[in-house]
Amino acid sequence: MAKLDKRSWAEPYKMKMVELLKMTTKAQRAKALKEAGFNTFLLHSDDVYIDLLTDSGTNAMSDDQWSAFMTGDEAYAGSKSFYKMEKAVKEYYGYKYIIPTHQGRAAENILSQILIKKGDIVPGNMYFTTTRLHQELAGGKFEDIIIDEAHDASNEFPFKGNVDLGKLESLVKKHGAAKIPYVCIATNVNMAGGQPISMENLKALRKYTHKHGIRIIHDMTRVAENAYFIQQREKGYEKAKIKDIVKEICSLTDGATMSAKKDALVNIGGFLATNEWDVFEEARNLVVVYEGLHTYGGLAGRDMEAIAVGIKESVNDFHQRARVGQVEYLGMKMEQYGIPIVKPIGGHGVFVDAKAFLPHLTQDQFPAQTLAAEIYLDSGVRTMERGVVSAGRKPNGENYYPKLELVRFTIPRRVYTQAHMDVIAESVAMVYDKRKKIKGLKMVYEPKYLRFFQAKFERLK
Repeated sequence: MAKLDKRSWAEPYKMKMVELLKMTTKAQRAKALKEAGFNTFLLHSDDVYIDLLTDSGTNAMSDDQWSAFMTGDEAYAGSKSFYKMEKAVKEYYGYKYIIPTHQGRAAENILSQILIKKGDIVPGNMYFTTTRLHQELAGGKFEDIIIDEAHDASNEFPFKGNVDLGKLESLVKKHGAAKIPYVCIATNVNMAGGQPISMENLKALRKYTHKHGIRIIHDMTRVAENAYFIQQREKGYEKAKIKDIVKEICSLTDGATMSAKKDALVNIGGFLATNEWDVFEEARNLVVVYEGLHTYGGLAGRDMEAIAVGIKESVNDFHQRARVGQVEYLGMKMEQYGIPIVKPIGGHGVFVDAKAFLPHLTQDQFPAQTLAAEIYLDSGVRTMERGVVSAGRKPNGENYYPKLELVRFTIPRRVYTQAHMDVIAESVAMVYDKRKKIKGLKMVYEPKYLRFFQAKFERLK
């Protein structure tokens, strides 16, 4: 038998039920795309073949999660399902106090209202859309302190989610530590292409913030994926378990916001976590105003049961190997076709560099939005834009122009097969072959906030 350099892996699950997909013609897709204003968010899911719009709430739950669903305690107050979820968060993440919310952005809203005052500066390792908006609405200003490598799609630095401590130091010198309520740290940075932060960098950041009396708030939506990359790439963690790396990451922060719709493998849910009693007490007051009682926070008991199980499943080494492995498989297939993608390949999706794909289009012609539309037209595969449209406008009304102009191919967990990945890569290759003929878009409708969700476009002549 020939010697193998590397053994293949397979999904650590088998299928008990399938959902049939609708197949469409190109003419049907052209009609649907025009009616949606060339915005993939406005397509009807019935008109989508393979849906890579997001990994948020689109995961397949396990038999254990569905079983837990049936035991949900729907009591308005003191639900036993809440205490199961609380126990899981404390066991696997280590935070002291937990406030459930209906999803992550609700936790962001509550936290921003508690911690941010008008004129405050909130540094972070690259912006995220809803996070920055909540910070701005609370009177703060986001400042990007991610390393420069993160803004270069072709740079293969293994931890592009790292903080540049020099940039943070400059902000502290300019504004003073008292004007910085917290540093916002995302694990597996979404807008950078699903890029991880190293444990070494996080420890250095913790040391610096302790010195200056500044909190670290953890956007922990994809913390287990980040832990997988630390295990695979960082010296000293090769034999560590995902669950132990996750716990260590969380121990270096003071609180967290969590969308359980990603790592924790559920369709809805999230929480705010903190180690500070005063923050917890105020959050417990505000959650009643915006979400629901502090023991359900806008969630049904069955959702909290599923989250408790999903947290445990998310930190399983075999699960993460298969989850990230499928993303890497798609990324490598695209590379074989010459498609320009963000490197290294991210944890939750493959990010195609739309600037390099469509170099003849300016950012004002929305290359990422255009490319997402063209891929849907070719095959019915739905992706999403992460560029100038997602970046939105500054408080003064000017557009943000991010260096990265990306199309995100987000892979839902435990949903699609390797054959689906092949179909996706082949579709992108077909569009790439005709890229020079592709024309851009113009925006014809723009909502006030988070425009990428509802904006509409028309083709340029």
